[in-house]
Amino acid sequence: MKLWEKDFEINSEIERFTVGRDREMDLYLAPYDVLGSMAHITMLESIGLIGSDELPMLLNELRNIYEQAQRGEFVIEDGIEDVHSQVELILTRKLGDMGKKIHAGRSRNDQVLVDLKLFTRHQLQRVAESTKELFDELIAKSNQYKDVLMPGYTHLQVAMPSSFGLWFGAYAESLTDDMLFLQAAYRTANRNPLGSAAGYGSSFPLNRQMTTTLLGFDTMNYNVVYAQMGRGKMELAVAFALATIAGTLAKLAFDACLFNSQNFGFVKLPKECTTGSSIMPHKKNPDVFELIRAKSNKLQGVPTQVMLIKNNLPVGYFRDLQIIKEVFLPAFDELLDCLRMTTYIINKIEVNTHILDDPRYDPMFSVEEVNRLASEGMPFRDAYKKVGLDIEAGRFKPCKEIHHTHEGSIGNLCNDHIQALMNHTFAEFGFDRVARAEKKLLSKV
Repeated sequence: MKLWEKDFEINSEIERFTVGRDREMDLYLAPYDVLGSMAHITMLESIGLIGSDELPMLLNELRNIYEQAQRGEFVIEDGIEDVHSQVELILTRKLGDMGKKIHAGRSRNDQVLVDLKLFTRHQLQRVAESTKELFDELIAKSNQYKDVLMPGYTHLQVAMPSSFGLWFGAYAESLTDDMLFLQAAYRTANRNPLGSAAGYGSSFPLNRQMTTTLLGFDTMNYNVVYAQMGRGKMELAVAFALATIAGTLAKLAFDACLFNSQNFGFVKLPKECTTGSSIMPHKKNPDVFELIRAKSNKLQGVPTQVMLIKNNLPVGYFRDLQIIKEVFLPAFDELLDCLRMTTYIINKIEVNTHILDDPRYDPMFSVEEVNRLASEGMPFRDAYKKVGLDIEAGRFKPCKEIHHTHEGSIGNLCNDHIQALMNHTFAEFGFDRVARAEKKLLSKV
């Protein structure tokens, strides 16, 4: 069944090529296609294009399809082009010609747009919640180990004193910035394109504000041409937001692999997150973090793929945009998997509290000694030279008492401020309002 089919059949090879992986990708969108249809036909009834006696029957069948999709039982049959056609076919089988009325005033162009935005909105909530869970673990570990010192590095050379409080807390604060990107992407996704039809509106007196409210969108994409131009643009903005989180995870994974190695021995990963060697019985490889690093780096390539597909397209819809779904839709599950694994490991990770017993780290206290001498009145450059010469001559004796007091330093982590920033950003998403709108739309009157 093809919604555009007339009196000829398309070549089977052409159909295979043009449909591509769309049936597979559209399974991601099935419940959201139903939600969009429920809002649309409720609006159509209000302007007289669907009878008041027909609306309850259509809504009831759509609820059944929604529940089927939520259970993972929705399928797109062989010969059916996409999710929109499958939903309409199910309705027509159940309700006859009444099922054919649901497409009035819309195109598959704005139908897939609203599906993508509803799907993305939901997935961004899951990502935000999982990011917040990882953040909470990192803050907890930062507070737990705030007094445990470790070497800080520049150029992979031992540099200055750091702490596990700083290390865990740094990644927590990184996630607060990532959450801001995520929120901006959510705002872009949470605008209603429904009613733009094929990109040029409709002669039906559609009530776009009504569908905007019913679906819980913040607002609508007002200009119908721009609504269609947003295809690909929204995905690009979201892909960049996902990539920022992936970047934080990749860096954290690299640190953890390095610090877990025998040459460092700063942390010990949970044994269930390591694997052995087929030849070396002593090995405990950090495979989980290595895979997180690889998957996160792969996710950082998604914005580039989306950009290259959408670049240089003029105004209007083009089939090129279909391919974006193949790189965009699966990205959420991959990132969520990485977030869950990272959160698990951070919760179980063990910290070496005696790193500084090793004299190889003594030179990292050189700056502390320079600062002490400068505080006592010696010019900084003279103090720097003296300490340097003492190190070269083997005379340097470190004082391992650290007194850092400024904001964000070893002795003043400001974790309460970082926590407040994350809580504020997370609260601003407004997930509760969206949940109430969807629940109301799905409820039986």
